[in-house]
Amino acid sequence: MPAVTADPLTLPRIEADPDTVVRSVKSITTAPAGFEGEGFPVRRAFAGVAPAELDPFIHMDQMGEIDYAPGEPKGTPWHPHRGFETVTYMLDGTFLHQDSHGGGGVIQGGGTQWMTAGAGILHIETPPEALVVSGGLFHGVQLWVNLPAADKMIAPRYQNLVGDSITLVASPDGGALLRVIAGEVGGHRGPGATHTPIAVLHATVAARAQVTVPWPVEFNALGYVLAGTGSVGRHGAPVDTGQLVVFGPGQAMTLRGGARPLDVLLLGGTPLREPVVAHGPFVMNTRSQIIEAMEDYQAGRLGVVPEGAIQPYRMS
Repeated sequence: MPAVTADPLTLPRIEADPDTVVRSVKSITTAPAGFEGEGFPVRRAFAGVAPAELDPFIHMDQMGEIDYAPGEPKGTPWHPHRGFETVTYMLDGTFLHQDSHGGGGVIQGGGTQWMTAGAGILHIETPPEALVVSGGLFHGVQLWVNLPAADKMIAPRYQNLVGDSITLVASPDGGALLRVIAGEVGGHRGPGATHTPIAVLHATVAARAQVTVPWPVEFNALGYVLAGTGSVGRHGAPVDTGQLVVFGPGQAMTLRGGARPLDVLLLGGTPLREPVVAHGPFVMNTRSQIIEAMEDYQAGRLGVVPEGAIQPYRMS
């Protein structure tokens, strides 16, 4: 991550007894490894977790962490989406984004691309030529956020949340730094605009340090360990890199660094509690809507690749 240059904010202290408000751990799962797009390595963060525990989130991949040799960096070719949002958060490395609705830009260390597919869109995410040629460190996360039935067919939208725009919040003792990407934590709001109430933030807790993060009681609560070791929850359940924590009810989450600093992506929101039918790049409410999305894509109604569009770069 880039060095912090802004003055961190102060996280309000929780006045109530932590033993009664801090969320306990319901489950911990370990993400299996796989490949996505043109073959870049991912960890499937939500594998083995019941959809009701994840709602309103659908899918999440940790991309890397990998140190590519020259010629190895890969991305995804042009592909469609409908019915949800993709959130790509880059910790290290660079990705290019372009879509058929006019959105696009460079996603770099600490930045986030928030794309609302809505009624339908085509897009591409690929490393730039310079990174393919030189190789280098690549580490990011892509999260899929469901849209409510009433918003499935809204117009597409693109938000480029550069690293400098992310809200920084420090724990009272300075042992933890929170990067608030979207939603509100302890009165501090991130820059990402959402269609339903959710929160997305990246917490870094120093070795042997601890932070208690206020969390809306109506939200579910998930924590994915990006790196490091430590413990979480009311009773200090141990966690390691690549594990997803599902927290129980409560008003806050506690994170503790272990022998190494602990990096955790915290996610939560108000569950939609609506039917979900997902197939490939489409997330809808019924099977007939999935069929319609496939037919619309084949007919070119989800958009067309712009003239002169970027394409994956391959070394000759």
